[in-house]
Amino acid sequence: MQIGPRYKIARRLGPGVFEKTQTQKFQLSEARHAHGKKSDKRPKALSDYGLQLVEKQRVRFSYGIIERQLANYVAKATETKGANSAEKLFGMLENRLDNVVYRFGLAHTRRLARQMVSHGHFVVNGKRTMVPSYSVKIGDVITVREGSKKSVLFTDVPKKLQNYSVPKWLSFDAEKLTGTVTGTPALELGGLFNLNTVLEYYSR
Repeated sequence: MQIGPRYKIARRLGPGVFEKTQTQKFQLSEARHAHGKKSDKRPKALSDYGLQLVEKQRVRFSYGIIERQLANYVAKATETKGANSAEKLFGMLENRLDNVVYRFGLAHTRRLARQMVSHGHFVVNGKRTMVPSYSVKIGDVITVREGSKKSVLFTDVPKKLQNYSVPKWLSFDAEKLTGTVTGTPALELGGLFNLNTVLEYYSR
């Protein structure tokens, strides 16, 4: 997925979209950008459609997925009546293999995690898996491939992760470079995204 200038996109969609725009460097850039603006015009309030579109784009850019992939996830999340569609959508996004590698702390961005998976550095339940969108489930064991353990990507992992905590639905052994899916991702109120707004966009 090709993405344009991240700072420019983050100014439109919010700093939480990309990992690199959640830093002090981006905050300083934003301060300089705001100081340099001469216009006194107030930004126009977004319509309901505009808000839905922005939220949809935030999810897409954050997880690094194309429009068709997100639309397919939404279709699957809403196919069962009475189910919590937002929670189902969140689960499908979080259960992507590239996202799980990112949540393990093995990559500092989802983009890097996606590249690592595509290059064949991981095995799932003993089988080499090179599909970033592969959906893991409870009980799956994800391990760095034996031939990849000497790669510079995985040097000093225990030291790098000594102050890092994986989400509660995952476990990870930094010494063995092995992780397990132990539960289900929980959608929390006040999280980074409003997935109900995304669902409303696709329900039009």
